Amino acid sequence: MDLIAMVGVVNAAESNCIVTMSFDFAVRVVKLQQFLVKEHKEYVLSKQLLRSGTSIGANVNEAQSGQSKADFIAKMSIASKEARETKYWLELLSETGYLDKTQPHVVSLLTQSEALIKILTKIVKSSQAGS
Repeated sequence: MDLIAMVGVVNAAESNCIVTMSFDFAVRVVKLQQFLVKEHKEYVLSKQLLRSGTSIGANVNEAQSGQSKADFIAKMSIASKEARETKYWLELLSETGYLDKTQPHVVSLLTQSEALIKILTKIVKSSQAGS
């Protein structure tokens, strides 16, 4: 039986949505990290952003083939925490002048990180409620 079907609270469309969304977000984070290194010679904060921002999709993807419902919930919980951490790094980079939070691409990244947090939190809570 497919884990998504076993969990029962996340349908295939929602599953595909978070997989695609987290992957697209990771691509944007990689490009942003490349920009920060090239244009601002910023290596420390951007590396933290890169790690947390790409970890979201990695954990979501890993959850899709989890060995159990508990494994699925654990991986999605980690992805949710990584999304929160990524939002923190984006805000810190904005407040320290590396990013301009009035620029559309920065606003979009922050908005996308908030959406990921909401979706992942909902998946985790509804999966736990179905336990």
